[in-house]
Amino acid sequence: MDSKKKITGGKNSAIRRMDKRLAWKGGDFSATGIAADEKTEKRKTVKALGGNTKVKAQKIRFIAITGTGNKTSKAEVLSVIENKANRQYARQNTITKGAIIKIKFEGKEAKAKVTSRPGQSGTVQAVLIQ
Repeated sequence: MDSKKKITGGKNSAIRRMDKRLAWKGGDFSATGIAADEKTEKRKTVKALGGNTKVKAQKIRFIAITGTGNKTSKAEVLSVIENKANRQYARQNTITKGAIIKIKFEGKEAKAKVTSRPGQSGTVQAVLIQ
């Protein structure tokens, strides 16, 4: 029997009447955590629709932080303070978009809000909170 999928990952035709439901599309949740050091940072490459690939961040130690004057630099993640997506994520140190994290920036501790989606882009970007 021939494959029901095209080389791009799309389906040639619906096998059943409910095969192409939009609610069923998408991948597994990448619970981005905090790595112990730079060597234990972990990213996973997965196949995406259309023959594309997607990088999912699994463990992160450093982020790109945008501070005052729109200058971006590197900062170290210490912990997750608050996560409005799920309050358990703060306890588990899971980073998602909108999470408030504690960082080490220019030698002192500060707070930042995550603006990127680590499970979709593979990197964490944040803005400094004054």
